[in-house]
Amino acid sequence: MSQDQFPGWHGTTIIGVKKDGEVVIAGDGQVSLGQTVIKGTARKVRRLSPGGYDVVAGFAGSTADAFTLLERLETKLEATPGQLARASVELAKDWRTDKYLQKLEAMLIVSDGADIFVITGAGDVLEPEHDVTAIGSGGNFALAAARGMMDSDKSAEEVARGAMAIAADICVYTNGNLTVEKITK
Repeated sequence: MSQDQFPGWHGTTIIGVKKDGEVVIAGDGQVSLGQTVIKGTARKVRRLSPGGYDVVAGFAGSTADAFTLLERLETKLEATPGQLARASVELAKDWRTDKYLQKLEAMLIVSDGADIFVITGAGDVLEPEHDVTAIGSGGNFALAAARGMMDSDKSAEEVARGAMAIAADICVYTNGNLTVEKITK
């Protein structure tokens, strides 16, 4: 079946906000197939604890692909304890060069409370400017909303929740059923 015939899995919104010594990663719960909402309560933000080292990760894209990447990230973190940047770069290198991993369609936002990164299949490990980043179909809406709130007195969680509410109002592939994880270093 060609891509034109199959409607494909669409959308999600994941945001990462770093403010006042904490990082919050939030994601909506909607899973859509074409124009149909299949599930509204998916958990796309997870806490990983390889070797007692806490990392929070949010994913957009194929769920099975994202779980494969999260397992690989955990393995990298176990090999490089306390070095999220190094583990992220190692994952991105594998993702770009491994023939199996190259086919995976997902993106990740990861944080250990000190750093926050976006990891892509193109081999990118991006540290966002302005301490906020977002991915997925509603990502640009959430990013713009969060950037507008960063200079306010709102906490990282309040910024993330407010930005996600705006994205859910605009993006049909995003809902307001949030999973929120907070991490500090």
